[in-house]
Amino acid sequence: MRTHNTRALVALTVAGALAACNFEITSPNSPPSIGPNATRAQVDAAAIGLLAALRVDQNNWVLKAAVMGREGYRLDTADPRFTTELLAGPLDASNNAFGGGQWQPEYRTIAAGYAILNVIGSAQITDPEKNAVRGYVQTLQALSLLTVLDAHTQDSIPIDVNRAIDQPLAPFVSNDSAYKAVIAILDSARTNLQNGGSDFPFDPGPGFVGFNTPSAFLKFNRALTARVRAYQASLGALPALVQTSYGSAGWTACAACWDSVLTSLSQSFMSTGASLDLGVYHEFSTSNQDVPNALSQDPASAINLAHPSVTDSAELQTGGAAVDKRVLAKVTARTAFSLACLSSDLSWTRYPTPNSPMPMIRNEELILLDAEANWFGATGNKAQAVSDLNFIRQTSGGLNPTTVTTGSSDVAFVNELLKQRFYSLLYEGGHRWIDMRRFGRLGDVIIDRPAGCASPSIPPDTVFSHLPINSFEVQARQ
Repeated sequence: MRTHNTRALVALTVAGALAACNFEITSPNSPPSIGPNATRAQVDAAAIGLLAALRVDQNNWVLKAAVMGREGYRLDTADPRFTTELLAGPLDASNNAFGGGQWQPEYRTIAAGYAILNVIGSAQITDPEKNAVRGYVQTLQALSLLTVLDAHTQDSIPIDVNRAIDQPLAPFVSNDSAYKAVIAILDSARTNLQNGGSDFPFDPGPGFVGFNTPSAFLKFNRALTARVRAYQASLGALPALVQTSYGSAGWTACAACWDSVLTSLSQSFMSTGASLDLGVYHEFSTSNQDVPNALSQDPASAINLAHPSVTDSAELQTGGAAVDKRVLAKVTARTAFSLACLSSDLSWTRYPTPNSPMPMIRNEELILLDAEANWFGATGNKAQAVSDLNFIRQTSGGLNPTTVTTGSSDVAFVNELLKQRFYSLLYEGGHRWIDMRRFGRLGDVIIDRPAGCASPSIPPDTVFSHLPINSFEVQARQ
């Protein structure tokens, strides 16, 4: 039986937001409270606060997922868990920074969103503006839910969390239901944004330049929908992939699911005529009452290091004089640093200053999603898929065209797709770990210490497919 002091984090965070939140408006990482009959200024503060809350866990997620996907290491003598727990285990479900992560901050964001949605109808703004706020909030909620789902695919997540504290805890749902729920939230947001008038009643800030009106923000919403639908489509392929061991039988997942990716992309901001960096970003700052990008570092003394495979498997640019432009833009050489039987001489430069923004989603990812969906979709176009790969290889990497053709096997295409996604999306949001899992390739992830490490004593490395459910959530359900 559940006791009064062991409620689920979902219930606590949601109910707290609904009932008695007392966030400080000046806090850069917590949304201020909003109640009935909110003024325009209060709606503005709550909306911007929600965006700040969405950002809270992003540095942790990018770093941790990079370690688990072998994009990089954190060789930190002050905290060995980056070289023990995340690489060899066991994962500690009670610690939000490690095994138990991607739970409490994300559900707190979702809860803060419901605190706005539940009262926005009485706010002192116009009806179209209310719809615009609803669409904005729902889109950010869906992105937060997707992070939780990305980290916990083994038994999925609670979805129906807009509940009072005296109600039963939200049930866990299947992966299929969870993906459908995230898509439904994004689709509901689309409807609200379409009825949201010409402007938001607030300015979402520099991370949304070009996407700061309801109609432009809708393109961001559809871009996220394309990502979610691609994850859903490839997840359905896993049983076939495991069974055939990437053999000639290929992928048997729902082709119509990939067709839905193409539909969403057609309504997004994807464009081969625009900058590959066009997109929406988490913003950071060293200014007063804001927070810096914690992944920024001095390359010479960095402890966040790129995995040696980043350069080992990189191709040379056309002409052979230099390595892939994406490598040159994101890592730099440093004096080799070793710890716990791991070593790297590559520092991350992906975020060169504490003010560097971090992508939520970029045009480059969308073009690669277009390649994926065109290859596997029932109404897709394999020639377009190859063209997309070549565009990324040549524009972003400075490389020769791919050897993949329309007659290549599914396996050959996926090999090339995963490589281009690896270099294009390095250190941006767990993409490598997610991609290797969704295409059944976790067995191909590099094991650096197959025999462990004798000094210090560390067992053999493993590759985790997911994080455990936060232990406080588990205890609340006992």
